[in-house]
Amino acid sequence: MYIVISGLVKKYGENIVFDGFDAKIEKNRTTFIMGPSGCGKTTLINILMGITTPDGGTISGVPALKSAVFQEDRLCESFSAISNVRLVCDKKIKNDTIIEHLKKIGLGDGLTKPVAEFSGGMKRRVAIVRAVLARSEILFLDEPFKGLDTETKKTAMEYLKENTKGKTVVIVTHDIEEVKALEGDLITL
Repeated sequence: MYIVISGLVKKYGENIVFDGFDAKIEKNRTTFIMGPSGCGKTTLINILMGITTPDGGTISGVPALKSAVFQEDRLCESFSAISNVRLVCDKKIKNDTIIEHLKKIGLGDGLTKPVAEFSGGMKRRVAIVRAVLARSEILFLDEPFKGLDTETKKTAMEYLKENTKGKTVVIVTHDIEEVKALEGDLITL
């Protein structure tokens, strides 16, 4: 089963981002999108998420239930880490489960403090847990490890690998090591 992108066209005024782009994304696997800055990686996942409308072509097979980590964290700054994750979870998921996931990704202290008091790397990890625990059939992650130091990035990648088995995951990255570590497929733009 695949998500099929066929003849994708997207322009911003005179700037042509995609002109007849084709790709397949295998379901229930992790697929990375790589390419130079400004080549359309974020535009592509925004089209797949339904945020941006293409100017032409077809896309089929994208599941309806989506979750995402955007380039910016998009957290509710006055809410705690637990509350930020709770917002997107099925009611059956208990706070203990949320706390367990936050601890697995390296967050243990201050989980009830407003995330406005968190560092950028801490906020990033809350955003990752939120995307993983959201009720979804596909995860879109736009540079999810941006701003994380080497050890924290390793922990976050292990967390993601462990908690997305059998899910469809699309990740924008600039780092081939992430592709190798998460054993993903690669689409190069």
